[in-house]
Amino acid sequence: MPNAIETHRLTKYYGSKCVVDSLDLKVEQGSVYGLLGRNGCGKSTTIKMLMGFVHPTRGSAELLGQDVSQMPPEMRSQIAYIAEGHPLYRWMTVGQSIRFARAFYDRWNHELLEQIIDHFALASNAKIRRLSCGQRAQLSLALAVAQEPELLVLDDPTLGLDTVVRRDFLESLIQIIQKAGRTILFSSHILGDVERVADRIGILVDGVLRVDCPTETFKQSIRKVVLEFDHTPPAIPTCDGLIGSWQIGNRLELVFVGYEEKHRVVAESLEPRTLEVMELNLEDAFISYTRGHRRSLPLLHGERPDVEGSRV
Repeated sequence: MPNAIETHRLTKYYGSKCVVDSLDLKVEQGSVYGLLGRNGCGKSTTIKMLMGFVHPTRGSAELLGQDVSQMPPEMRSQIAYIAEGHPLYRWMTVGQSIRFARAFYDRWNHELLEQIIDHFALASNAKIRRLSCGQRAQLSLALAVAQEPELLVLDDPTLGLDTVVRRDFLESLIQIIQKAGRTILFSSHILGDVERVADRIGILVDGVLRVDCPTETFKQSIRKVVLEFDHTPPAIPTCDGLIGSWQIGNRLELVFVGYEEKHRVVAESLEPRTLEVMELNLEDAFISYTRGHRRSLPLLHGERPDVEGSRV
């Protein structure tokens, strides 16, 4: 299956600081890809380069098979973008915003837009400046979907939304995903949201793509081993795959990537009183991986998922 997004050694420097470093990213058509990373890791810069808002220092990017730097208007109309904070013209009403956006697109599904507006109970005469953050997010989603895009790029779209509105936003997003062939690149600080909708994830650490694999593969690869001692824990031997260790009193927590039997043998060699191997959800696995010993972080890659059977 062709790739909806593909980058080749995509790199961005601001002065002497490398923000995105030789990024080779592939997002298959019809998939939902979660782009993750801590603040300042290069996520937003990557998305801005993909959208053509920022020019790369070197390298290239293609969306829907077209080089971003040479993309004609008719191709851009097949790509929708929801920016962090949902910037809209605040002096407009909801209705004016809809009419304004509609003028830019040949393809416009007004019936679908009306269904979303009605679902979210957004009044046509409501001033955007008086809408809540959640309502602006809902309007942004409606405007993006009405374009009937082949590719939908979302930069932290649920940031600042309360739990109920965020869940409603995601459920609407899932319904949109279910349309055959639609591709979504989804960046978020809320890992529970990503875990719920993404079938594959990429994790940027200091501008480098350290993880690119199915969501479940990453979760299964990270394990926390909790050791309890009757005394101060002994020194930890060198071990490949050990990316983090924390001591709290007589308790020692070890985090392994690519956990297997040899890691359990290392843990048992410390002769703890108890030993527990814990599975982690996506948020805990992400935190454990990205706050570990960064210089020794291994690359994690996995097979491309079967998109038709992806979990959405």
